[in-house]
Amino acid sequence: MRASHREETTMIELGVVVLVLGALWLGFALLGAVFKLLFGLIGGLFGLLGAALGLLFGGVALMVAVPVVMFALLPLWLPVLLVVALAWAIARAASHRPAAAPVAAR
Repeated sequence: MRASHREETTMIELGVVVLVLGALWLGFALLGAVFKLLFGLIGGLFGLLGAALGLLFGGVALMVAVPVVMFALLPLWLPVLLVVALAWAIARAASHRPAAAPVAAR
């Protein structure tokens, strides 16, 4: 049984519609992939810039905060510092050779 001319034309039209829609879908998918890559790269650059600025401002904040914290903790560390200073002084005094005795003149 042979298909009628009308059925063959309908199948060709359907094939053309499917091909056009498939081509449009692939084109828009490619366009979306390009936009995704582009915005990903731009977002990565902004992320690197933000990280660099964060390190810069974080470093400045640490340079300001560390001395303040050290002075705030000074009463806590003072006994330890005194013990270390005493041990250093004793070790330094013990490491010196005694002075030579003066020789009596004849």
